[in-house]
Amino acid sequence: MLGLAAILLVLVWCIYFRGGLAWEATNKSHIFNLHPVLMLIGFIFIASEAILAYKVLPGDRAYKKSVHLSLQLVALVLGIIGIYTAFKYHNESGIVNLYSWHSWLGLGTICLFAIQWFVGFFVFFYPGAADPIKAAILPWHVFFGVLIYLFAIATAELGFLEKLTFLESSGLYKYGSEAMLVNFTAMIVLIFGGVVILSAILPSELEPEGYHPVSIEP
Repeated sequence: MLGLAAILLVLVWCIYFRGGLAWEATNKSHIFNLHPVLMLIGFIFIASEAILAYKVLPGDRAYKKSVHLSLQLVALVLGIIGIYTAFKYHNESGIVNLYSWHSWLGLGTICLFAIQWFVGFFVFFYPGAADPIKAAILPWHVFFGVLIYLFAIATAELGFLEKLTFLESSGLYKYGSEAMLVNFTAMIVLIFGGVVILSAILPSELEPEGYHPVSIEP
């Protein structure tokens, strides 16, 4: 629900307040509007669902692994397209690229995300490594997955801050409805990320595997 709320708020911001979405447009801001929409849907929401696939989906581990891998691929593709739209907007508007911490962290995050996906594919899916290698890599795969997701959330927060700062510097009222919407969306995304990470690191069951209560004979 938090993720869907964030998507809805970003769509309201980009369509209602910022004028709409477009791949080609005279108003280049419409091209840029694709960037937050694609990044939030792909890199935040779908990536979150992929992280939680092992926890919430029914079925065996092979099925969960396939869903996890597929959702992460969709997130990666949407993230790449989303980053491309930012470059496209900058290039067509005569704005330099990669000048901010948001852009540096975002580009680094998607590169790490791609590396993580390919490592996961070749080690755990096809052709698949030997069991001892899988066992050795799995904790690091989980750690870096959560870390990269944290980087994605941080990048999104920096993006909201950067864009809102630019808009306010151009005359947007700091306490207006659009500014409040952007700040509230950023807060929802942050809470959503925290809930996803908490759900990912908490044990699936309260009782550890192999645990059996001690029977007390009368």
